[in-house]
Amino acid sequence: MNTQARITLPLLMFRLSIFAVMLFWTLDKFYNPEHAANVYQHFYHINDLSPTVMYAIGAAELLLLLAFVVGYRKRLTYGLILIFHAISTFSSYREYLDPFNNLLYLAAWPMLAGCFALYYLRDLDTQCTLNI
Repeated sequence: MNTQARITLPLLMFRLSIFAVMLFWTLDKFYNPEHAANVYQHFYHINDLSPTVMYAIGAAELLLLLAFVVGYRKRLTYGLILIFHAISTFSSYREYLDPFNNLLYLAAWPMLAGCFALYYLRDLDTQCTLNI
């Protein structure tokens, strides 16, 4: 099996696993908009986001995630996913200063590496994509 054929499955697995994590972050905006607003306040210093605003952010994220998971306009969608996850990862810097009490935050780093790998190798990610 050639390299191109071998790499498509790991890239698909990256895409599906990144989608799964980010989907629950997005669904939280619909399920519990107050919690999502508190996350924005704590990590991004954006205050007083109403449930309506959280629903709008959630809807936009959901559209992006759906485009991402089907491989639509990869340069744009994979790039935005990488940027959004990088912002999320770097904004959590305080949690990394106490790693033994915040172990789950460390999982953001391999996911960020996966987002980068997927963006960098996007032209090779062809399994189950629209290729548009």
